[in-house]
Amino acid sequence: MIAFRPGVEAMIPALRRYARALARDPDIADDLVQDTLVRALRSEKLFVGGDLRSWLYTILTNLNRNRRRSLARQPQFSPLVENAPDASGTEAESRDIARALATLQEDQRAVLLLVMLEGMSYREVADIQGVPIGTVMSRLARARAHVKNSLEGMRPSLRRVK
Repeated sequence: MIAFRPGVEAMIPALRRYARALARDPDIADDLVQDTLVRALRSEKLFVGGDLRSWLYTILTNLNRNRRRSLARQPQFSPLVENAPDASGTEAESRDIARALATLQEDQRAVLLLVMLEGMSYREVADIQGVPIGTVMSRLARARAHVKNSLEGMRPSLRRVK
């Protein structure tokens, strides 16, 4: 079994990556990771073994849910989006992907990121999210379809007009 503290330390880059994708703000993501680490280290005696990675992702996911709930009670402001028509293809594509991910429902985005970005199994994601594996599969399918449709809608049509 991996020693607890070195195992937690080794997970920091993956936690940061997941938090940044979830929160879409580096400062909020860093706060989420810090809060996750504080809770994990305070609860070290409660960790009785098992998958440390899933346990840490569960803490981070729950903290993010709590953050989103508190934000839902506050008035929302729409950010001004800067249009940069001179962006290169790769830059524009990554912006399109970021926009498509931003329009996903929170649960769908979390499942997509855990499976695609972190390479987790459906079972691991189901345990982290606290839902049945079938729910993970349907959220993932919906997320993939939404991203695909969003990206196709953002690209100019290549069909020729007769």
